[in-house]
Amino acid sequence: MKAVILYFNYICRRRVLNHHLEMAAPQFTLSVLVCALLICSVTAYPNGRVARSCAGMIPQHNHSPQSDPVHKITVSQMKFKPGDQIKVTLSGPPFRGFLLEARNAEDLSGPPIGTFTLIDSDSSQILTCEDVQGFAVSHTSSSIKTEIKVYWNAPSSAPDHVQFLATVVQKYKIYWVKIPGPVISQPSAPPFTTPEATTQPLTMAPSVSHLTKPFSASECGNKKFCVRSPLNCDPENEPACVFLSFTRENQSVMVEMSGPSDGYVSFAFSHDQWMGDDDAYLCIYEDQTVYIQPSYLTGRSYPVMDSRGTLEDMAWRLADGVIQCSFRRNITLPEAKNRFVLNESYYIFYAEGAAHDGRIFRHSQQPLITYEKYNVTGTPQNVGGSRSSALLKAHGALMFVAWVTTVSTGVLVARFFRSVWSKAFFFGQAAWFQVHRMLMLATSMLTCVAFVLPFVYRAGWSWRAGYHPYLGCIVMTLAVLQPLLATFRPPLHDPRRQVFNWTHWSVGTAARIIAVAAMFLGMDLPGLDLPSPQKTYAMMGFVVWHIGTEVILEIHAYLLSRKVEILDDDRIQILQSLTVAEAEGHVFKKVVLAVYICGNVTFLMIFLSAISHV
Repeated sequence: MKAVILYFNYICRRRVLNHHLEMAAPQFTLSVLVCALLICSVTAYPNGRVARSCAGMIPQHNHSPQSDPVHKITVSQMKFKPGDQIKVTLSGPPFRGFLLEARNAEDLSGPPIGTFTLIDSDSSQILTCEDVQGFAVSHTSSSIKTEIKVYWNAPSSAPDHVQFLATVVQKYKIYWVKIPGPVISQPSAPPFTTPEATTQPLTMAPSVSHLTKPFSASECGNKKFCVRSPLNCDPENEPACVFLSFTRENQSVMVEMSGPSDGYVSFAFSHDQWMGDDDAYLCIYEDQTVYIQPSYLTGRSYPVMDSRGTLEDMAWRLADGVIQCSFRRNITLPEAKNRFVLNESYYIFYAEGAAHDGRIFRHSQQPLITYEKYNVTGTPQNVGGSRSSALLKAHGALMFVAWVTTVSTGVLVARFFRSVWSKAFFFGQAAWFQVHRMLMLATSMLTCVAFVLPFVYRAGWSWRAGYHPYLGCIVMTLAVLQPLLATFRPPLHDPRRQVFNWTHWSVGTAARIIAVAAMFLGMDLPGLDLPSPQKTYAMMGFVVWHIGTEVILEIHAYLLSRKVEILDDDRIQILQSLTVAEAEGHVFKKVVLAVYICGNVTFLMIFLSAISHV
């Protein structure tokens, strides 16, 4: 029954259902790919694998449990001896999730007692708690249930009195914790006396106040350590400003966080630039209220909410679609093992996303991450960050250079400039061929370098990038295959030359088409986080620009051939007219190529500018 999702780089549940949307193939749309999937209404663990909740039996749903139980636990017998098997039944109004345990009735805060055996494995499953299999039973799915039956096996070291406890989840906001069941006793045990407190009291939430005015960036770099995006924005005047500030006050730190969102804003301290094993804090908007919640990110999985009162002086404000919250936290919290010491250096993450009915979903765009580690309790600074890795930026930039400039220009030169630059150049080969070969080799080399970078960044294959990496592998293969095929080009008048020409054209054309498709898909990935819809318009503009240029040159070539045919038929000043026609054609082609290259450079600058600003 853990926990609501935060999907920071990488924060999100990994992933009961999130995988389906997160990296379904990005479409050629005008919007950023938003990976937000509504998870089951009972819990972030609809599969019931909630071994982390064995100790406290508390589902961390960021809501208070119900006080009056409506479900009951019954047993087949009230007396037991070691080795007995007792049927235990949990029943009541329809519910979706549950956790059932047996405890020492005289010490309900102690570890579970005995083990369970399933009766219906379709609706229940045994859990391993404290390295002991069968200590507890939970649901297998979020389907509606009204009754659960299991067997409890009495251990040889059982205490005199055993009580059954159950946590039942009706829906996300409605759940009961440690519903007390009957107390069963060994035959020779003294009468059971109910302890003063039968359940461990839940931690009361600290008081929260309202902020009366927006945060100010006037003291950033002076008294406050600030993280801002854009770098010099001020949340007091700019609602779109992403703002984090840390102010040290003796042995505590006052934190302020502000950003546009209709769901939640959050930040985390991390030892690296990857999500996982991080100290995170969320401000979640729900029912006109903001809940301030510390959490811990385990691995690359869901956040574990911390129910202990580790935060003080909490306050919040909602205005103009902006969530603002503040709290105070001690620099050291020795009693909380998952809270980082704040007088050390960390990367700082900031993310925002959607929230509904108390549940949070994967962040709507790539988290903002500081460029280096910082100590927020040290010298006040004013820093920024990026929502994209430098390696991914380099990958995108190199691919754009290769497939927007070099390859497209090389194709036009080979197709239309054979007669324009037919004179021999280096090694006795025509100038057009040398230019074509140089541009194509540059394309292959740029593609090879760019291809490696995402693997270095991910340290392996990315399973959440949709079809983009698959298309990239195809493009990489064709980019390497094409120059290899060219080395086996037959002589001009060889019978196999026609086969080679068609093969060379087919492989090159396929590579260009697939590369454009891969770039469309790659631009929508959150790892690059290019602005939308400008990115789509720019890419579509390049495609239209290139096709339009080829059409113009094809039409010109056709008209020129028709003019030559007419001159040849009329036999009027044939040689002189042909020379003039060819000269005019060459000038026109050169002008078109110059304009085309200028246009390509413009598109490339647009792409590179967008990449450099994310």
